[in-house]
Amino acid sequence: MAGKTSIKAQLTDWVWWREMTMIVVGCAMCAVGFVFFINPYNIVPGGVYGMGIVLHNLFPSIQVGTFGYMMDIPLLTIAIILFGKKFGGRTLFAAIITPGLMNILSAAVYPTEEALQALDASQLMGGVIDLSDHLMLTCILGGTIIGAGLGLVVRSNATTGGTDIVAMMLNRYLQIPFSRSVLMADTCVVMAGLVVIGFGIGLDGADAGGWLLSLYSLICIFVCSRVIDYVIDGASYDKLLFIIGNTHSEPLRQYIIGDMERGGTYIKASGMYSKDEKEMIFLVVSRREVAQVQRKIREINPTVFLVVTDAYDTYGEGFKPFPEKDAMLNN
Repeated sequence: MAGKTSIKAQLTDWVWWREMTMIVVGCAMCAVGFVFFINPYNIVPGGVYGMGIVLHNLFPSIQVGTFGYMMDIPLLTIAIILFGKKFGGRTLFAAIITPGLMNILSAAVYPTEEALQALDASQLMGGVIDLSDHLMLTCILGGTIIGAGLGLVVRSNATTGGTDIVAMMLNRYLQIPFSRSVLMADTCVVMAGLVVIGFGIGLDGADAGGWLLSLYSLICIFVCSRVIDYVIDGASYDKLLFIIGNTHSEPLRQYIIGDMERGGTYIKASGMYSKDEKEMIFLVVSRREVAQVQRKIREINPTVFLVVTDAYDTYGEGFKPFPEKDAMLNN
Protein backbone atom coordinates (compact mmCIF):
# COMPACT_ATOMS: atom_id res chain seq x y z
CA MET A 1 0.00 0.00 0.00
CA ALA A 2 2.85 2.38 0.87
CA GLY A 3 4.46 1.64 -2.49
CA LYS A 4 1.25 2.47 -4.38
CA THR A 5 0.87 5.70 -2.42
CA SER A 6 4.45 6.66 -3.26
CA ILE A 7 3.93 5.96 -6.97
CA LYS A 8 0.70 7.98 -6.98
CA ALA A 9 2.47 10.88 -5.25
CA GLN A 10 5.27 10.75 -7.82
CA LEU A 11 2.76 10.78 -10.68
CA THR A 12 0.95 13.72 -9.09
CA ASP A 13 4.23 15.61 -8.74
CA TRP A 14 5.14 14.82 -12.33
CA VAL A 15 1.76 16.08 -13.59
CA TRP A 16 2.14 19.28 -11.55
CA TRP A 17 5.63 19.98 -12.88
CA ARG A 18 4.55 19.17 -16.44
CA GLU A 19 1.62 21.58 -16.26
CA MET A 20 3.66 24.35 -14.65
CA THR A 21 6.24 23.91 -17.41
CA MET A 22 3.46 24.16 -19.98
CA ILE A 23 2.27 27.40 -18.34
CA VAL A 24 5.77 28.89 -18.53
CA VAL A 25 6.18 27.80 -22.16
CA GLY A 26 2.71 29.14 -23.02
CA CYS A 27 3.43 32.50 -21.37
CA ALA A 28 6.78 32.69 -23.20
CA MET A 29 5.01 32.04 -26.50
CA CYS A 30 2.52 34.82 -25.74
CA ALA A 31 5.42 37.18 -25.02
CA VAL A 32 7.13 36.24 -28.30
CA GLY A 33 3.92 36.70 -30.27
CA PHE A 34 3.30 40.16 -28.85
CA VAL A 35 6.89 41.45 -28.95
CA PHE A 36 7.73 40.29 -32.48
CA PHE A 37 4.42 40.34 -34.34
CA ILE A 38 1.85 42.50 -32.52
CA ASN A 39 3.36 45.39 -30.56
CA PRO A 40 5.61 46.84 -33.33
CA TYR A 41 2.66 47.15 -35.73
CA ASN A 42 0.08 48.63 -33.33
CA ILE A 43 -2.26 45.69 -33.80
CA VAL A 44 -4.73 45.56 -30.89
CA PRO A 45 -5.93 41.96 -30.37
CA GLY A 46 -8.12 42.72 -27.37
CA GLY A 47 -7.25 41.86 -23.78
CA VAL A 48 -5.07 43.62 -21.26
CA TYR A 49 -2.03 43.61 -23.53
CA GLY A 50 -4.06 45.04 -26.39
CA MET A 51 -5.02 47.91 -24.09
CA GLY A 52 -1.35 48.11 -23.12
CA ILE A 53 -0.48 48.73 -26.77
CA VAL A 54 -3.07 51.52 -26.91
CA LEU A 55 -1.73 53.16 -23.74
CA HIS A 56 1.87 52.78 -24.90
CA ASN A 57 1.00 54.99 -27.87
CA LEU A 58 -0.08 57.66 -25.39
CA PHE A 59 2.81 57.10 -22.94
CA PRO A 60 5.76 55.67 -24.94
CA SER A 61 8.12 55.61 -21.95
CA ILE A 62 6.02 52.89 -20.30
CA GLN A 63 6.26 49.45 -21.92
CA VAL A 64 3.31 47.27 -22.87
CA GLY A 65 4.21 44.64 -20.26
CA THR A 66 4.30 47.29 -17.54
CA PHE A 67 0.81 48.42 -18.49
CA GLY A 68 -0.12 44.74 -18.26
CA TYR A 69 1.00 44.72 -14.63
CA MET A 70 -0.78 48.00 -13.92
CA MET A 71 -4.09 46.55 -15.09
CA ASP A 72 -3.66 42.90 -14.13
CA ILE A 73 -2.67 43.40 -10.49
CA PRO A 74 -5.88 45.30 -9.52
CA LEU A 75 -7.98 42.82 -11.53
CA LEU A 76 -6.23 39.85 -9.90
CA THR A 77 -6.74 41.37 -6.45
CA ILE A 78 -10.45 41.91 -7.10
CA ALA A 79 -10.80 38.40 -8.54
CA ILE A 80 -9.16 36.78 -5.50
CA ILE A 81 -11.50 38.73 -3.19
CA LEU A 82 -14.62 37.92 -5.22
CA PHE A 83 -13.92 34.36 -6.32
CA GLY A 84 -11.59 33.08 -3.62
CA LYS A 85 -10.49 29.49 -4.20
CA LYS A 86 -12.32 29.36 -7.51
CA PHE A 87 -9.66 31.72 -8.82
CA GLY A 88 -6.58 29.53 -9.20
CA GLY A 89 -3.06 30.26 -8.11
CA ARG A 90 -1.89 29.12 -11.54
CA THR A 91 -3.70 32.04 -13.15
CA LEU A 92 -1.98 34.37 -10.70
CA PHE A 93 1.37 32.82 -11.67
CA ALA A 94 0.69 33.12 -15.41
CA ALA A 95 -0.57 36.69 -15.13
CA ILE A 96 2.56 37.72 -13.22
CA ILE A 97 5.23 36.18 -15.46
CA THR A 98 3.78 37.07 -18.88
CA PRO A 99 4.24 40.88 -18.66
CA GLY A 100 7.70 40.36 -17.16
CA LEU A 101 8.75 38.14 -20.05
CA MET A 102 7.39 40.71 -22.50
CA ASN A 103 9.42 43.52 -20.94
CA ILE A 104 12.62 41.46 -20.77
CA LEU A 105 12.27 40.31 -24.37
CA SER A 106 11.43 43.82 -25.61
CA ALA A 107 14.54 45.26 -23.94
CA ALA A 108 16.66 42.52 -25.53
CA VAL A 109 15.50 42.86 -29.15
CA TYR A 110 15.64 46.66 -29.57
CA PRO A 111 19.09 48.30 -29.88
CA THR A 112 18.30 51.62 -28.19
CA GLU A 113 15.88 53.09 -25.67
CA GLU A 114 14.44 55.30 -28.40
CA ALA A 115 13.68 52.29 -30.60
CA LEU A 116 12.17 50.50 -27.62
CA GLN A 117 9.87 53.42 -26.80
CA ALA A 118 8.84 53.74 -30.46
CA LEU A 119 8.52 49.95 -30.88
CA ASP A 120 10.18 50.55 -34.24
CA ALA A 121 9.75 47.43 -36.37
CA SER A 122 12.61 48.51 -38.67
CA GLN A 123 15.04 48.21 -35.76
CA LEU A 124 13.60 45.01 -34.27
CA MET A 125 16.43 42.45 -34.30
CA GLY A 126 18.34 44.71 -36.65
CA GLY A 127 15.37 44.90 -39.01
CA VAL A 128 15.71 41.28 -40.18
CA ILE A 129 12.06 40.46 -39.39
CA ASP A 130 10.42 43.77 -40.31
CA LEU A 131 6.95 42.86 -41.58
CA SER A 132 5.61 46.39 -41.94
CA ASP A 133 4.64 45.69 -45.54
CA HIS A 134 3.06 42.34 -44.69
CA LEU A 135 0.50 43.09 -41.98
CA MET A 136 -1.71 40.15 -42.92
CA LEU A 137 1.25 37.80 -42.37
CA THR A 138 2.09 39.36 -39.01
CA CYS A 139 -1.57 39.03 -37.92
CA ILE A 140 -1.57 35.34 -38.80
CA LEU A 141 1.82 34.61 -37.23
CA GLY A 142 1.09 36.66 -34.11
CA GLY A 143 -2.39 35.21 -33.67
CA THR A 144 -1.09 31.67 -34.16
CA ILE A 145 1.77 31.97 -31.67
CA ILE A 146 -0.32 33.78 -29.04
CA GLY A 147 -3.22 31.36 -29.54
CA ALA A 148 -0.93 28.36 -29.12
CA GLY A 149 0.55 29.87 -25.96
CA LEU A 150 -2.84 30.68 -24.46
CA GLY A 151 -4.05 27.20 -25.39
CA LEU A 152 -1.18 25.61 -23.46
CA VAL A 153 -1.95 27.81 -20.44
CA VAL A 154 -5.66 26.94 -20.51
CA ARG A 155 -4.90 23.21 -20.92
CA SER A 156 -2.87 23.51 -17.72
CA ASN A 157 -5.91 24.79 -15.78
CA ALA A 158 -4.98 28.47 -15.80
CA THR A 159 -5.59 31.68 -17.73
CA THR A 160 -3.49 34.80 -18.17
CA GLY A 161 -6.06 36.94 -16.36
CA GLY A 162 -6.92 40.25 -17.98
CA THR A 163 -10.28 40.54 -19.73
CA ASP A 164 -11.13 36.99 -18.63
CA ILE A 165 -11.48 38.41 -15.11
CA VAL A 166 -13.70 41.23 -16.36
CA ALA A 167 -15.82 38.64 -18.18
CA MET A 168 -16.09 36.53 -15.02
CA MET A 169 -17.38 39.55 -13.09
CA LEU A 170 -19.89 40.50 -15.80
CA ASN A 171 -21.08 36.91 -15.87
CA ARG A 172 -21.49 36.73 -12.11
CA TYR A 173 -23.10 40.08 -11.36
CA LEU A 174 -24.91 40.95 -14.61
CA GLN A 175 -25.69 37.37 -15.74
CA ILE A 176 -24.12 38.04 -19.13
CA PRO A 177 -22.83 34.79 -20.71
CA PHE A 178 -19.07 34.41 -20.30
CA SER A 179 -18.32 34.19 -24.04
CA ARG A 180 -20.37 37.32 -24.70
CA SER A 181 -18.63 39.09 -21.82
CA VAL A 182 -15.21 38.32 -23.31
CA LEU A 183 -16.40 39.62 -26.68
CA MET A 184 -17.71 42.82 -25.07
CA ALA A 185 -14.45 43.45 -23.21
CA ASP A 186 -12.28 42.79 -26.27
CA THR A 187 -14.54 44.95 -28.43
CA CYS A 188 -14.01 47.88 -26.04
CA VAL A 189 -10.24 47.40 -26.33
CA VAL A 190 -10.33 47.25 -30.13
CA MET A 191 -12.52 50.39 -30.22
CA ALA A 192 -10.02 52.16 -27.97
CA GLY A 193 -7.31 51.18 -30.46
CA LEU A 194 -9.39 52.58 -33.29
CA VAL A 195 -9.82 55.90 -31.48
CA VAL A 196 -6.22 56.30 -30.27
CA ILE A 197 -4.19 54.63 -33.02
CA GLY A 198 -6.56 54.74 -35.97
CA PHE A 199 -7.83 58.31 -35.62
CA GLY A 200 -4.92 59.71 -33.62
CA ILE A 201 -6.90 61.02 -30.64
CA GLY A 202 -4.34 62.08 -28.05
CA LEU A 203 -1.43 61.70 -30.50
CA ASP A 204 0.29 64.12 -32.83
CA GLY A 205 -1.72 62.56 -35.63
CA ALA A 206 -2.76 59.26 -37.09
CA ASP A 207 -0.89 57.46 -39.84
CA ALA A 208 -2.66 57.33 -43.17
CA GLY A 209 -4.90 54.30 -43.16
CA GLY A 210 -4.23 53.70 -39.48
CA TRP A 211 -7.87 52.82 -38.93
CA LEU A 212 -7.26 49.69 -41.01
CA LEU A 213 -5.26 48.34 -38.09
CA SER A 214 -8.55 47.71 -36.31
CA LEU A 215 -9.58 45.40 -39.14
CA TYR A 216 -6.25 43.60 -38.92
CA SER A 217 -6.82 43.33 -35.18
CA LEU A 218 -10.08 41.48 -35.81
CA ILE A 219 -8.25 39.04 -38.09
CA CYS A 220 -5.66 38.47 -35.38
CA ILE A 221 -8.39 37.86 -32.77
CA PHE A 222 -10.09 35.33 -35.06
CA VAL A 223 -6.86 33.43 -35.78
CA CYS A 224 -5.95 33.44 -32.10
CA SER A 225 -9.34 32.07 -31.04
CA ARG A 226 -9.23 29.27 -33.63
CA VAL A 227 -5.74 28.20 -32.58
CA ILE A 228 -6.77 28.22 -28.90
CA ASP A 229 -9.66 25.88 -29.77
CA TYR A 230 -7.31 23.64 -31.75
CA VAL A 231 -4.78 23.39 -28.91
CA ILE A 232 -7.44 22.75 -26.26
CA ASP A 233 -9.75 20.41 -28.19
CA GLY A 234 -7.26 18.80 -30.53
CA ALA A 235 -7.51 18.17 -34.23
CA SER A 236 -10.66 16.02 -34.03
CA TYR A 237 -8.99 12.94 -35.50
CA ASP A 238 -11.78 10.75 -34.15
CA LYS A 239 -15.23 10.68 -35.72
CA LEU A 240 -18.55 9.85 -34.09
CA LEU A 241 -20.95 7.82 -36.25
CA PHE A 242 -24.69 7.31 -35.75
CA ILE A 243 -25.91 4.49 -38.00
CA ILE A 244 -29.73 4.24 -38.02
CA GLY A 245 -31.58 1.37 -39.65
CA ASN A 246 -34.91 -0.45 -39.41
CA THR A 247 -33.41 -3.77 -38.36
CA HIS A 248 -30.34 -5.22 -36.75
CA SER A 249 -27.64 -5.77 -39.40
CA GLU A 250 -25.53 -8.79 -38.52
CA PRO A 251 -23.13 -8.35 -41.51
CA LEU A 252 -22.38 -4.76 -40.39
CA ARG A 253 -21.89 -5.92 -36.81
CA GLN A 254 -19.44 -8.60 -37.95
CA TYR A 255 -17.57 -6.08 -40.07
CA ILE A 256 -17.21 -3.59 -37.19
CA ILE A 257 -16.13 -6.17 -34.64
CA GLY A 258 -14.18 -8.56 -36.86
CA ASP A 259 -12.61 -6.53 -39.66
CA MET A 260 -12.30 -3.14 -37.98
CA GLU A 261 -11.71 -4.54 -34.48
CA ARG A 262 -13.93 -1.84 -33.04
CA GLY A 263 -16.77 -1.92 -30.55
CA GLY A 264 -20.07 -0.10 -30.72
CA THR A 265 -23.30 0.40 -28.82
CA TYR A 266 -26.83 -0.47 -29.92
CA ILE A 267 -29.42 2.15 -29.00
CA LYS A 268 -33.16 1.54 -29.37
CA ALA A 269 -34.93 4.31 -31.26
CA SER A 270 -38.10 5.06 -33.16
CA GLY A 271 -38.91 7.21 -36.17
CA MET A 272 -40.56 10.52 -35.32
CA TYR A 273 -42.81 10.45 -38.38
CA SER A 274 -43.43 6.72 -38.91
CA LYS A 275 -43.10 5.75 -35.22
CA ASP A 276 -41.50 2.52 -36.44
CA GLU A 277 -38.98 0.80 -34.21
CA LYS A 278 -35.41 1.46 -35.33
CA GLU A 279 -31.95 0.43 -34.23
CA MET A 280 -29.09 2.90 -33.95
CA ILE A 281 -25.40 2.02 -33.72
CA PHE A 282 -23.24 4.44 -31.76
CA LEU A 283 -19.67 4.08 -33.07
CA VAL A 284 -16.37 5.98 -32.75
CA VAL A 285 -13.72 5.47 -35.44
CA SER A 286 -10.63 7.25 -36.70
CA ARG A 287 -10.95 9.72 -39.55
CA ARG A 288 -9.48 7.31 -42.12
CA GLU A 289 -11.95 4.58 -41.12
CA VAL A 290 -15.05 6.64 -41.97
CA ALA A 291 -14.77 5.86 -45.68
CA GLN A 292 -14.49 2.14 -44.89
CA VAL A 293 -17.74 2.21 -42.92
CA GLN A 294 -19.47 4.19 -45.66
CA ARG A 295 -18.43 1.66 -48.34
CA LYS A 296 -19.58 -1.26 -46.20
CA ILE A 297 -22.96 0.36 -45.50
CA ARG A 298 -23.44 1.04 -49.23
CA GLU A 299 -22.65 -2.63 -49.89
CA ILE A 300 -24.92 -4.08 -47.17
CA ASN A 301 -27.87 -1.68 -46.98
CA PRO A 302 -27.74 1.72 -48.75
CA THR A 303 -31.06 2.76 -47.17
CA VAL A 304 -29.36 3.17 -43.76
CA PHE A 305 -29.23 6.72 -42.34
CA LEU A 306 -25.66 7.75 -41.38
CA VAL A 307 -24.54 10.81 -39.40
CA VAL A 308 -20.83 11.65 -39.06
CA THR A 309 -19.60 14.27 -36.58
CA ASP A 310 -16.39 15.20 -34.77
CA ALA A 311 -15.39 13.57 -31.49
CA TYR A 312 -12.99 16.07 -29.94
CA ASP A 313 -11.93 13.80 -27.09
CA THR A 314 -12.39 10.05 -26.85
CA TYR A 315 -11.32 8.23 -23.69
CA GLY A 316 -11.39 4.54 -22.88
CA GLU A 317 -10.16 1.24 -24.24
CA GLY A 318 -8.70 1.61 -27.72
CA PHE A 319 -8.49 5.40 -27.40
CA LYS A 320 -6.84 7.86 -24.99
CA PRO A 321 -6.46 7.01 -21.29
CA PHE A 322 -8.46 9.11 -18.84
CA PRO A 323 -6.46 12.06 -17.45
CA GLU A 324 -5.15 11.97 -13.92
CA LYS A 325 -7.55 13.23 -11.27
CA ASP A 326 -5.33 16.20 -10.37
CA ALA A 327 -5.08 17.20 -14.02
CA MET A 328 -8.80 17.95 -14.09
CA LEU A 329 -8.76 20.22 -11.07
CA ASN A 330 -8.48 23.96 -11.40
CA ASN A 331 -5.80 24.53 -8.79
